[in-house]
Amino acid sequence: MKHGRTGYALALGLIAVPLLLALLGPPAAGPAGPRTVSFSFGQGHWLGTDFAGRDVWHQVLLGGRSVVLVALAATLLAYLVALPLGLTAALTRRTWLEEILMRPLDVLIAVPSLLLVLLVAATLTPGPVGLTVLVGLAAVPDAARVVHAAALEISSRPAVEALRMQGESWWRTAIGHVGRSMRRALAADAGIRLTGALYLVATAAFLGVGVEPDAADWAVMVDRNRTGLFLQPWAVVVPALLIAALSLGTNLLFDAALQDGRRKGVTR
Repeated sequence: MKHGRTGYALALGLIAVPLLLALLGPPAAGPAGPRTVSFSFGQGHWLGTDFAGRDVWHQVLLGGRSVVLVALAATLLAYLVALPLGLTAALTRRTWLEEILMRPLDVLIAVPSLLLVLLVAATLTPGPVGLTVLVGLAAVPDAARVVHAAALEISSRPAVEALRMQGESWWRTAIGHVGRSMRRALAADAGIRLTGALYLVATAAFLGVGVEPDAADWAVMVDRNRTGLFLQPWAVVVPALLIAALSLGTNLLFDAALQDGRRKGVTR
């Protein structure tokens, strides 16, 4: 029990700061002050200035919302597509339908997600909404395979056969029983999926996909200010640490929740 509390406390501690900055930062940022010398300290800039002479703390307050919201929305979109795909393929009695649904995903899994995003972005030039859709769809093949594998194992149990023999609807069988039984597997995968979305969104923004070159975005800050790393490191270190804390904290939170669920299952 003590280890579980420690895991939760550590995870929440890591997540709290970047999440609060992402949610409350933009309203608290206020108007931008006048620009000064690039990569300098002083004159009220307690974290210094960035490559364009803007206050780094002001940019940090503004830069988290895009990363966090796009990653969360992309993860949600991935499951909205992957869940019906995986459940339908696992519960259907038609082998040809399962092949049609799952085999194209095997091909897409072989292509790195970042490469897919960059290939599409090279022709469409997406904004934040487009980047959300790209990252979400890039995560669908992996998520659908996890859903399919978990649902296949559960659907082979006697309880599911009994539901089918009783004439229960597909919706009640798939969502009411199979979906509920696989929630722990989905919770574990959701932590990995959200971390992957954060990585992909941050990397895409670092490469200039979906954001303006001088946008207030943590990943863009890391990219645009790295030339002045040894002159004014905070413009790179602070946003990089916030992205890393959010990714690590998310993984630790889901891991702690799963371990807590296993302990409760054992005690019962």
